[in-house]
Amino acid sequence: MSQASKRAAEAIGIQRSVRRNLGDQAIRVVLFLAASVSVVTTFAVIYALSSETIAFFADPAVTFREFFTGTRWTPLFPENQQAFGIAPLVVGTLNVTFVALLVGLPLGLGSAIYLSEFATARVRRTIMPILEVLAGIPTVVLGYFALFFVTSLLREVIPGLNLFNPTSAGLVMGFMILPTVSSISIDSMQAVPRAIREGAYALGASRYEVVLKVVVPAALSGIVASFILAMSRAIGETMIVALAAGQKPTFTFDLRETIATMTSFIVQAATGDQPMGSIGSRALYAVGATLFVITLALNLASGQIVRRFAERYE
Repeated sequence: MSQASKRAAEAIGIQRSVRRNLGDQAIRVVLFLAASVSVVTTFAVIYALSSETIAFFADPAVTFREFFTGTRWTPLFPENQQAFGIAPLVVGTLNVTFVALLVGLPLGLGSAIYLSEFATARVRRTIMPILEVLAGIPTVVLGYFALFFVTSLLREVIPGLNLFNPTSAGLVMGFMILPTVSSISIDSMQAVPRAIREGAYALGASRYEVVLKVVVPAALSGIVASFILAMSRAIGETMIVALAAGQKPTFTFDLRETIATMTSFIVQAATGDQPMGSIGSRALYAVGATLFVITLALNLASGQIVRRFAERYE
């Protein structure tokens, strides 16, 4: 090969290397920007919530003591009738969440144990798509289902049950979170090595003992994480509680009474005629910030539990 041909080949190689490096850098920049979107969005949400929440508490009519201990919540009322105790919204949220967890956690864990450890492959292929369909039903549909169907049935057996109540909303929400608990728990139990199961069988354990005393404890971190994730989703659910539980902030633990949750108040305030910058509109952000802190605490707790109880297998 002549000297000129060698130089031409080297030049072509350098050009290809440059193009390859430029392409790699461009892809790296695009992926970095994609990863940064969630971070920027999170900080934007925090900024929007914190700025309006600070302005809310800066109002002379609002005090921290009343906000956290008061039992009347009427920020959308006329000025002389306004009260800013968030306790009715928090209690209403807890009422609905309690019913939802009472339904969703045992059913979700039970279905996960069955599908992971007892069901045949054919049954698993049949039931899993049904759970996925249940997870994909729009919550507004579930809200109307709770209001017009479930409430009608419950009023036949529960005396004094109001049309809008946390019981029917919580029952339907329990079925909404069931796929979340089930799918994550199934993944956790199937991650337990088969050798551990076989070792338990070799020691004379029955199938039920292996499942309840070996597999479930070994998958405990994932199961608990699914519980906390389901709780976080139940607390943040909007349409079901807005349609079926009501929008009357009542400080009560009676599951037959009409209540309001934090998310239903946000819907009520956002769809109202409150002018921007008014104490009513800023109350929306204060409730949103409270809800954000609660769900953030649940997610952090979930991460801690996973790290604390996670099993590592070689």
